[in-house]
Amino acid sequence: MPHTALIVDIPPLTWRGRFDGDGAEHRRWWQAVTPYRHEMAAPQPKSLEPGRRPAVILGFSSDAGVLRNKGRVGAAAAPGAIRAALGPLAFHLPRDVFDAGDVTVKDNALEAGQARAGLAVSEMLDAGNLTVLLGGGHETAFASYLGVAGSEAVRGGKRLGVLNLDAHFDLREASEPSSGTPFLQMARAEESAERTLNYAVVGISEPNNTRVLFKTAERLGVKYLLDEDCTAEATRQFVAGFLDTVDVLYLTIDLDVLPAAVAPGVSAPAAFGVPLPVISAVCRQVAASGKLLHLDVAELNPKFDIDQRTAKVAARLVNTLLG
Repeated sequence: MPHTALIVDIPPLTWRGRFDGDGAEHRRWWQAVTPYRHEMAAPQPKSLEPGRRPAVILGFSSDAGVLRNKGRVGAAAAPGAIRAALGPLAFHLPRDVFDAGDVTVKDNALEAGQARAGLAVSEMLDAGNLTVLLGGGHETAFASYLGVAGSEAVRGGKRLGVLNLDAHFDLREASEPSSGTPFLQMARAEESAERTLNYAVVGISEPNNTRVLFKTAERLGVKYLLDEDCTAEATRQFVAGFLDTVDVLYLTIDLDVLPAAVAPGVSAPAAFGVPLPVISAVCRQVAASGKLLHLDVAELNPKFDIDQRTAKVAARLVNTLLG
């Protein structure tokens, strides 16, 4: 089937960072990332190891879902902030990295933006890439799901798992989709496809999820680990058990899973949170599994960040996952 041009609203912009030299020994992200072009949609060799698949970054510039969920807006500026934090980092990755630009959501047209981003993700996945969606509020997750569910891997019968690093279930019942609804939307979409959503969450804050959300999670068979139980070993075992149930994994990171001191620039800062070394270890574990199909990072709000602290954490986690 011929590929169509990626549906992006803003083409890839020039990356910037510190310059120490042109040689490989001086290489930084801004020197390594190149624009993803339409002709690159040709499938990669099947023999390529998962850890060496090219990675493609796509921005999802949206805070419509946060606004609908009555949160503090500003996440639409996050893709640029994460790229700016990635740019100066030393580049040690064993894979090529491309930038496909941004899908933007304007005038509250969230559903249309999610559909466009989903189509772009599906196309890039089917070409053999590891895809990275930079949100945006956590409405980014449903855009990611549309892309993953539309991929040849999932349509071909591979067992999909969705692992969410988050203080919240985001299973809210609401009159319209928002940053609080994506995983309930996924559950319903999977049911329509005669599948069951295999969903797990690391970092749930009991005081920040109502009883009805816990009941919804129980009804849907959601596996979760409370933030207070996220020791290094307990989290490792939880993630390992989940990985055993899937063929391909979609990992979504809501930065509000981290303590507010580590990630102040989010839509809803965490009073408790999961320590960064634990979250980083999950990222290394997932990357080493060979099952990672797609990842996204959501809820960075540059307007409330301090010294780009949260953006730098997001960049570090992306670097870990791709390395």
